[in-house]
Amino acid sequence: MHSSALTRRVFWTSEVALLLGTVAASLLVTRTQEWDPLQLSALLLALALLGERFSVETSDGQLSASLVAILLAMGLLGPAPAAACGIAAMIHRSAMRRLPLTQWLNNLSTFAAVPFVGGLLMRVLAGNVHDPRNHHLTQSVLFGIIIFGVFVVALACNLALVTLDVRLDEGRSLRRQLLEFLPLLSAELAAGALAAVLAVAYTNLGLSVLLASITVLLIFQHLIVALLRSEDRAEQLEARSRQLVGLQLGVLRTLVRALKMRDPTTGRHASAVAYYCEALAAEVGCGEEQREIVRTAALLHDVGKFTWPDRVLHAEVVGDEDRAIVESHAQEGAILVGALDGYGPAADAILYHHERMDGRGYPAGLIGKEIPLPSRILAIGCTYDTMTGRDSYRSAMTPEEAMTELRTGAANGQFDPELVESFVTMLERADPVATLQDAQNADFETDLEFDRRVRDMAQPQQPAGGASRIPRQRGAWRSGLSGLRQRVLDRD
Repeated sequence: MHSSALTRRVFWTSEVALLLGTVAASLLVTRTQEWDPLQLSALLLALALLGERFSVETSDGQLSASLVAILLAMGLLGPAPAAACGIAAMIHRSAMRRLPLTQWLNNLSTFAAVPFVGGLLMRVLAGNVHDPRNHHLTQSVLFGIIIFGVFVVALACNLALVTLDVRLDEGRSLRRQLLEFLPLLSAELAAGALAAVLAVAYTNLGLSVLLASITVLLIFQHLIVALLRSEDRAEQLEARSRQLVGLQLGVLRTLVRALKMRDPTTGRHASAVAYYCEALAAEVGCGEEQREIVRTAALLHDVGKFTWPDRVLHAEVVGDEDRAIVESHAQEGAILVGALDGYGPAADAILYHHERMDGRGYPAGLIGKEIPLPSRILAIGCTYDTMTGRDSYRSAMTPEEAMTELRTGAANGQFDPELVESFVTMLERADPVATLQDAQNADFETDLEFDRRVRDMAQPQQPAGGASRIPRQRGAWRSGLSGLRQRVLDRD
């Protein structure tokens, strides 16, 4: 039953007061430095508007990238810029959808007050993000956790104001509204997590990385909108799928390219490792499908290093305090690669390529043949190129010296002895020096075969017995993560 006219008028008056009070408070507490750098303020304001332009309508509500812009403004700028982004987004949304005046009022008051309060909380908890004295906090994972926590508080406040308005205006029960909101909760939480990741990326890597990430986000959201609108046009589905897949795989390629800019050795190393690993896989009798898994894992095995700070990425000797960061890159890379449809086996190979045959490796402490074959192959190829690469962090070994080191590693429980002997036999048969030269001249962009991979991933799932370069399955990846968690628990 709808509330009385008097109750609704009182509530509308309260919303007007809330909106005007928030605007007045913003003018009172705003600081000039909150809007600096101006490029960041302009970027987030543009994202708030463009995010509404490319909003996704679902049966349960609306999803928009403007939420990410508002959260970033709360975390990186301050209360007044956050309120400005919220107001701009709601003016655009309300005008586009031609909402009645009462909904205009609720949208504006809610998305002015809640971001303003969130910005104040961030100011109290994290201080000025751009103050060098705060970099120990703002460049850490804790800063991302703070942003996500503030987002949860803001989400609860937003939900309270909206549900109260709908309750008074339409008479819809709070329980029913909560049930209708639940399908959107995971997407809202994902947006909050994404904003936290982008904020930490900005404080560590700068505005250019944030701009690139936001561009990818808008393109991705635009493609989703276009795909949803063209569900009834089957002839366009394959083209749109290729665009989405290209974006998905393109994110990984962009990460590797960015890593190459920070560490020029990355691309050459990845291609050389892929050259060695694919040859070793063929040497030991792996089929085409298994060789492709090994090759893909080798090309992308270092993508997890994207999260490393420069002091670790360029260190000749890693300190004990950074050991955890180094040992996390296999898991970080496996998570990124495992997000691609059908790349679960390659992700498993990346995840376990630092395991040792004697069980003293990481991250799961697997022993012997518990380690997947592609991971054992990858460990040998990666180590051999690190020892012989011309751009290694230390003086390059000769092929003969590196083969001796591999045999020593196998004897000490690091590598699979049978695979090492097969690798050495293969090199000696083909001339180690010539093989080294071929590996050093490999090119990452050519080896990745981006266009071919996009075509393969965009194809419909093959029936049993159909040909596929990489198995289109995620079960192995999920079971790998499950097994990893259990193994870590067992070790503890």
